[in-house]
Amino acid sequence: MKPAKSILFFRNIISFIKKNTVTCIAFAAAAITSFIIPPDSRYIGYFDLKTLSCLFCVLAVVCALKNINFFYILARRIIHIFGNARAAIIALVYITFIGSMLIANDMALLTFLPLGYFVLVTTHKEKYMAFTFIMQNIAANLGGMLTPFGNPQNLYLYSRFDIPDGEFIKIMLPPFLLSVIMITVCCTVAIKSEPLEITDDHIRPDPKRTLLYLLLFALSVIIVFRRIPYAIGLIVIPAVLFFADRKALKAVDYPLLLTFVFFFIFAGNMARIDAVRNFFSGLLEKNTLLVSVLSCQIISNVPSAILLSQFTENYADLLVGVNIGGTGTLIASLASLITFREYVRHNPGKAGRYIALFSAYNFGFLFILVIFSELIKRI
Repeated sequence: MKPAKSILFFRNIISFIKKNTVTCIAFAAAAITSFIIPPDSRYIGYFDLKTLSCLFCVLAVVCALKNINFFYILARRIIHIFGNARAAIIALVYITFIGSMLIANDMALLTFLPLGYFVLVTTHKEKYMAFTFIMQNIAANLGGMLTPFGNPQNLYLYSRFDIPDGEFIKIMLPPFLLSVIMITVCCTVAIKSEPLEITDDHIRPDPKRTLLYLLLFALSVIIVFRRIPYAIGLIVIPAVLFFADRKALKAVDYPLLLTFVFFFIFAGNMARIDAVRNFFSGLLEKNTLLVSVLSCQIISNVPSAILLSQFTENYADLLVGVNIGGTGTLIASLASLITFREYVRHNPGKAGRYIALFSAYNFGFLFILVIFSELIKRI
């Protein structure tokens, strides 16, 4: 390799690492644990193929909707209805909050983060983008806690312990209500009631394409609700977009999909290390809620739910712990990686500032929710 080409090659590698830092960290974690647990037939069981398939389908459809300016037009509608920055951002956060209860936290973020971006960019309120994305992220993680299908870890624990619907809601309602209050207070205090101004234009989406892509999105939602096998969506959506909008398929965030793959490998390997299993088994006897929260900060909430459920029957504390534990570090919830990548993609060079603000709000929420949940246990 010639010196000039060698330098260019290494520059491209460095550039890729900067743009895909979390993916590279996930790869390193998967690779390191693979030396401890060499690849074997059990690796296949690590992967949640439904999550990966739904993630790909939603990413592809969202890209297609972006290409016809759907989110831009929807953002304009929100601006005209609410008229000021505070009301518009609260509406965006609430939409994400409610969406996470219906279509899961990661899907809600994939759907509504682009909407938040377009609202802020078209009104020149980019100064609120980091805060808005962080609040949308917190809303997605905490809003999804109320329903069995709102978060992946909920669906797993709901099925594993056969938790009755009424009991599930009873367990999760107190932290859910507190989360609503805290999110509302944060948005009200942090965002000024500034008027939103936008110049009129005459952009109109293609009605046929809009209908087609919304039908594809509806198909993705139905798959999330397990009404249709995910394999059907994995065949239909790419096939339709191949003819309708190939650019959407090319624009899918494939590094994000790889991030999930690497974290599945890391979590699966961690669960098979005897020292790790014995360590968590002893701690869970002392305080299931606190241990599950701390575990989420290190290996994320979904792997924590899978790992810790092997060593405790106290599903109530485990359920609360892996839900509120989704706040905190950037890897506490895999959904947070979606928000981080989306923000950095639009704001290159500002990852440090985002992580600092993200950590401040998330650890603040986590501290209050842990104290509240411990108090609730004693009532």
